[in-house]
Amino acid sequence: MDRKIPDFAGTWKMKSSENFEELLKALGVNVMLRKIAVAAASKPSVEITQEGETLTIKTSTSVRTTNVTFTVGQEFNEATVDGRPCTSFPRWVTDSKISCEQTLQKGEGPKTSWTREITNDAELILTMTADDVVCTRVYVRE
Repeated sequence: MDRKIPDFAGTWKMKSSENFEELLKALGVNVMLRKIAVAAASKPSVEITQEGETLTIKTSTSVRTTNVTFTVGQEFNEATVDGRPCTSFPRWVTDSKISCEQTLQKGEGPKTSWTREITNDAELILTMTADDVVCTRVYVRE
């Protein structure tokens, strides 16, 4: 498949975020943890390195740092926003957008997924979904 792969690489800072607390609520995160998570996640720094269709995404907040590496089109293990282990399958939706369905490895919970997309004006849009609640975060390159 001969496609131009978008460049996700760089250090990104969040410009806007909507519905993050609602997302945590949908995931069943308790009020105290939600407040901490929302405060901590208000200024995340995201570093993405990329080699072809393999991306490593490091997200740092004041509370924790998560690191995930995946190749588009290959299943991998990660954790949902609220920390439950899941199996994820990232795939290209458009030339500039990756969509990833998450399947919990054990237990029940809302259906979760995320997408990452590079826009024409070079913003990175991350959406995270839990059932019908959608959180949208917009990042700009530093």
